[in-house]
Amino acid sequence: MKDNIKVGQKMQIHCYKHNGHLHQLCDEAVVLDVKNDYIVVANYKARLTESDGRSYHAKEPAILFFYKKHWFNIIGQLKEFGLFYYCNIATPYLIDDNIIKYIDYDLDLRVFPDGGFKILDYNEYNYHKKLMNYPKEIQLIIKNELSNLIEMKRRNEGPFAPNVIDEYYKKYQELSK
Repeated sequence: MKDNIKVGQKMQIHCYKHNGHLHQLCDEAVVLDVKNDYIVVANYKARLTESDGRSYHAKEPAILFFYKKHWFNIIGQLKEFGLFYYCNIATPYLIDDNIIKYIDYDLDLRVFPDGGFKILDYNEYNYHKKLMNYPKEIQLIIKNELSNLIEMKRRNEGPFAPNVIDEYYKKYQELSK
């Protein structure tokens, strides 16, 4: 079943932590595509607000993939020096009152323009795992989904496939006119 959202619709993105506290919010995401198992949104120079109240604007366009069944989301960042990806290990998304919501589980995968990648934030994950008592089931899901995400990258599937981010960026530019 598809969410009751439409291409061109503007939404917000709210990221939470396991304890239910709001971690970060993004003021704008324009819907580019709605599939049965994921949605694609985009923004450019979006305002990001952290839980401590700090606020800043992203410097580049971003194409974001949110999944209904995968415990990760993928952000393609069109930077001056090439296409980077920032992938969050996080719950599947849900839509609530025109807001895309998910819980972030700390671990991130950074993918560089040359195809190399690095897993980030192990220390943060281990700290929050103890602090917030992540259940064993969630720890297992996180481990498996990180492996699935790395395999998706290695096979250059989904958002990692050649030209996918560029095509969605063109669609975003058309919708923004």
